[in-house]
Amino acid sequence: MATKIFKNLVSKMVPLAIENIDTDQIIPARFLKATTREGFGENLFRDWRYDTHGQPKYDFVLNQDVYSGSILVAGKNFGCGSSREHAAWALLDYGFEVVISSFFADIFKGNALNNGLLPVQVSDGFLDRLFHEVSKNAGLKLEVDLQEQFVRIAGTSTMEYFEINPYKKACLLNGYDDIDYVLSQRDLIESYERKKYLSKNL
Repeated sequence: MATKIFKNLVSKMVPLAIENIDTDQIIPARFLKATTREGFGENLFRDWRYDTHGQPKYDFVLNQDVYSGSILVAGKNFGCGSSREHAAWALLDYGFEVVISSFFADIFKGNALNNGLLPVQVSDGFLDRLFHEVSKNAGLKLEVDLQEQFVRIAGTSTMEYFEINPYKKACLLNGYDDIDYVLSQRDLIESYERKKYLSKNL
């Protein structure tokens, strides 16, 4: 299934300065019954967003009107715990397109990239800077440039480059899943196979 094409993004950020956020906190196991990607956003961070009576906890960042946007900035070691792909689905369904942290669990990172959610890993110092700046200005905007691989505080020179697997980068920029990518290389594959066939039959 093809994913949404990722375009360079300028958005306000939602700060979640908590370390070691695991996938059960992102989307609790009791909400994993569905097999399609839709509808998980309403239960994103469910136990942090709502009390036992289903009422919003107004001290949690997603329930604070002052913060909004399609970029989640989270503490170190985001997405640890179980390998559930639903964690990426929940973040996307809620409206996040990018998650920024100073470290991601490998399986979560892979699931995110496979579903069109961009995990941007930055240094501890840059992450602290983002939390500091948004604490002074809740409307702070970030620019995420996938082509050039940098994240910047919009309108400033404060920026940092990030790494991404070149194959996954190509998929995100073009909206490809694995099959789409292979099909996009069909001419090269056919040319290779022709050369291979000719070399064996000369």
